[in-house]
Amino acid sequence: MALTCTFNRWGTLLAVGCNDGRIVIWDFLTRGIAKIISAHIHPVCSLCWSRDGHKLVSASTDNIVSQWDVLTGDCDQRFRFPSPILKLQYHPRDLDKVLVCPMKSAPVLLTLSDSKHVVLPVDDDSDLNVVAAFDRRGEFIYTGNAKGKILVLNTNTQELVASFRVTTGTSNTTAIKSIEFARKGSCFLINTADRIIRVYDGREILTCGKDGEPEPLQKLQDLVNRTPWKRCCFSGDGEYIVAGSARQHALYIWEKSIGNLVKILHGTRGELLLDVAWHPVRPIITSISSGVVSIWAQNQVENWSAFAPDFKELDENVEYEERESEFDIEDEDKSEPEQTGGDAAEDEEVDVTTVDPIIAFCSSDEELEDYKALLYLPIAPEVEDPEENPFGPPPEASGQVTPTEEGLGTGDKKQRQPSADGGPAKKKARTTTIELQGVPSDEVHPLLGVKGDGKSKKKTAGRPKGSKGKEKDFSFRPKAYRAADRGATLYKGRAGAYKQSPKNLMCS
Repeated sequence: MALTCTFNRWGTLLAVGCNDGRIVIWDFLTRGIAKIISAHIHPVCSLCWSRDGHKLVSASTDNIVSQWDVLTGDCDQRFRFPSPILKLQYHPRDLDKVLVCPMKSAPVLLTLSDSKHVVLPVDDDSDLNVVAAFDRRGEFIYTGNAKGKILVLNTNTQELVASFRVTTGTSNTTAIKSIEFARKGSCFLINTADRIIRVYDGREILTCGKDGEPEPLQKLQDLVNRTPWKRCCFSGDGEYIVAGSARQHALYIWEKSIGNLVKILHGTRGELLLDVAWHPVRPIITSISSGVVSIWAQNQVENWSAFAPDFKELDENVEYEERESEFDIEDEDKSEPEQTGGDAAEDEEVDVTTVDPIIAFCSSDEELEDYKALLYLPIAPEVEDPEENPFGPPPEASGQVTPTEEGLGTGDKKQRQPSADGGPAKKKARTTTIELQGVPSDEVHPLLGVKGDGKSKKKTAGRPKGSKGKEKDFSFRPKAYRAADRGATLYKGRAGAYKQSPKNLMCS
């Protein structure tokens, strides 16, 4: 069952954290599984990609934070916290820093290279229900507590730069549930307990300074149903905002500049929403409910006349009569007029070797793409009946498997085997215990405390006994179903799904 999902920076790979502790990396272009990492024993509650896409950090409900090498599936290092992890986030520009939000604790800034940590200052030591997020370039960290106080801290020095309080019109304050930044521009949103999403301009916050009173650009809410919001995020271009309802599987989409509600997307009735993510460069939204990943996209209609105005669609084949010299390389009878203007430009040499950077993949302060980035994962072909070791290592080498404790290995079964030349198995990842003073160690993660029957609680307890993380045990492979609507397609599995319907439209 899927619990959380996140796209890499380019939207080519989708990482899904599951309740059995596995991380499934889905190739978004081929619509197939690219990799399965047996990451944790307990459910995965938060995921984040590094900027270059080579690393992935994950948190599980047993208070463990791990860093993974995406290509090899190996665990680089682990951190053990005293309380459950609500959220973690890579620094947008520095791959050595990770922001962690433990439960009932001040946010922690981890430095991966030396395994050190810094506890961020808070406004009120008695109120430790704090959420935090990096701004778009990682220069500042925004924190919010249950009393509505927002602090802006310098990332390098942890000094207070600006602050303000979110109020509900009067002097009453409201708790901050989450802070999300747009990928482009300086805007960010704050999801609060009063069921209102407030959009602010980061430049105005810094201008107002400490104890400022900035006004939100927009206030977004459901006035009819008074819907509380489970998860909110910006579109890739920052022009739209999507919010998932905490009551049902419903997605509300607003236009940021005007504040009007553009579309409401309804999922299966009776399901609760767990996570929402918007594709970084395309008008596509993923949502998770009841362990299934749903993908909302607009049906693409091919319009060839947009490329060739004289294009005509034929119902049947028509015999075409060519002119005498229509397909000749050179027309011997044609007189050569003088070339001027655009005709002369056709004879110029065209540069076909230089690759222009894709603007959507570059930040506003970058001119070139990161050519060392990991956009895709190689997929090994599956052989149903392989011959007995035709090209592999000798049987005595391939049969040796180093025994490891279940769940503490650095990858799946293949990666725990020794190398082909008979070398030793890979080293176990280093685990660092993070000591936080005054933090209760008996807290239960909200994912494990979901209201419901006893069966649902047992289901989220972790990986089934005897499961070793084999790919064949994971029924994420899509299975086709016939849909009622013409042109509607639904691929559904136990822990993942792909849904596309002409009714699920949205603007971009």
